[in-house]
Amino acid sequence: MLRQALLAASHSRAARRIVEIAPGTRRMVRRFVAGETTDDALGVTAELADAGLLVSLIALGEDTLDTGQADTNVDDYAELLVRLGEVGLAGVAEVSLKLSAVGQALDEALALANARRICAAARDAGTTVTLDTEEYETVDATLRVCAELRREYPDTGVAIQSYLRRSEEYCAELAHEGSRVRLCKGAYSAPESVAFSDPVEIDKSYVRCMRVLMAGQGYPMLATHDPRLIEIAGALTTLNDRDPSGFEYQMLYGVRTHEQRRLAGEGAQVRVYAAFGREWYAYFMRRLAEKPSNLAFFFRSAAAES
Repeated sequence: MLRQALLAASHSRAARRIVEIAPGTRRMVRRFVAGETTDDALGVTAELADAGLLVSLIALGEDTLDTGQADTNVDDYAELLVRLGEVGLAGVAEVSLKLSAVGQALDEALALANARRICAAARDAGTTVTLDTEEYETVDATLRVCAELRREYPDTGVAIQSYLRRSEEYCAELAHEGSRVRLCKGAYSAPESVAFSDPVEIDKSYVRCMRVLMAGQGYPMLATHDPRLIEIAGALTTLNDRDPSGFEYQMLYGVRTHEQRRLAGEGAQVRVYAAFGREWYAYFMRRLAEKPSNLAFFFRSAAAES
């Protein structure tokens, strides 16, 4: 119930106003968000790279309902990618993209055209793009855009959410050579007809999807902080004779940082998903929804600054 309430609040303007003015909010946000500017993001990327970690940067700005804002978001990504190339970080950092940030809600063709511009900038910089999947209604459209992008940019990645009942089917279709697939649990709300709501069932689905991806010919990107799932991933690595270079773990910026470094120190590839930008509210609320126990940290921060 708390998870659903937090997800609902992520779309509420009234809740946003309350959170934005609450004492301690900025401190909590800094735990999960890698700053507000491109310079902030590049600084965080350099620090993570020095620690032996890979990075996936996402410029926050989803739910765009204006073509002008979509163009601005594309320009921001292009600037970020140019800067990554200039400072020599393109080899360790890719970018993640929510199609809602580049006009998906307005027109699928517009989102495809804008995503293509970002993929071109990524290729010029020497890196790649991974498409995030968002609300369940947009998943099929996102997969269609991914398929089109891969005609010209075959290294385009895509995320699959294990809370969706069709996730194993999606993974089976995507587990081919050259395919980059980020597997995550999912941080959105959906009806029971299309998604699991029980955390145990979501975890079971994650394991089924992971088995498909690790046995396939693609490049799995296992996005989880769950120690049990990480242990199972290790077993699947051995079972499928996967080289550490043939897959990666992914974790959120600010979450289980010691585990990120432990895995990297053992020779695994670990990528940190780092969001940045001023439009942090929806992203922040989904992080709380993923782990409601973070609310305790939020309230302690608020009390300390009140």
